[in-house]
Amino acid sequence: MRAVLFDMDGVLVDSEDYWVTLEREELLPQVVPDQDVAVAEITGMNYREIYDYLDAEYETAVSREEFLDLFETAAETLYRDRVALLEGTHDLLDELEERGVPRAIVSSSPHDWIDIVLKRFDLADRFDAVVSAEEIDGPGKPEPDVFEYAAAELGVEPGECVVLEDSEHGIRAAARAGTTCIAYEIEAHDDVDYSPADAVVDSPLELRDAVLERVQGAPR
Repeated sequence: MRAVLFDMDGVLVDSEDYWVTLEREELLPQVVPDQDVAVAEITGMNYREIYDYLDAEYETAVSREEFLDLFETAAETLYRDRVALLEGTHDLLDELEERGVPRAIVSSSPHDWIDIVLKRFDLADRFDAVVSAEEIDGPGKPEPDVFEYAAAELGVEPGECVVLEDSEHGIRAAARAGTTCIAYEIEAHDDVDYSPADAVVDSPLELRDAVLERVQGAPR
């Protein structure tokens, strides 16, 4: 494999732990108060597309503007004050850089949120590309477009990429793009279908080993 594509939420930072609780206890009860919507239905989607999905499937009790304000206000606090970087992230990035393996962030989050994480955890110069689903001319996860776009940005084919994902939507998108997907299993997610993934791990050490095993033939 010639490149590694990192999801951000749940893979680089533990934000899914916070998002899942926030969505289950605050956001979904406000947006679709008369419905019992599983958080897994929206996890991994771009938050602007989440509104369209909820409105089409359940009918929303708030306007698009109110919904976006809810998410953006929550994100500011979450990324600036709460989330932590996954243990061993800088070490893994060091090893990939030493092996000459291009690296990209491929996230459903907007660039403003990604930039907070990059600055806060000193990651700004650790990636060769940073891709938000909002910048592509196509649908977000679970469709493959964002991973296909990121591979092109790195000058490789999707089939030459290892993708690190935690959400069902992200895993499905990676599989549809023809990448090798390593699923990172976290406690925040319930009932995720990991079957499209090529490997499933549940610790930072296992994640590191699974990545390096698949890029060991990369040029140094």
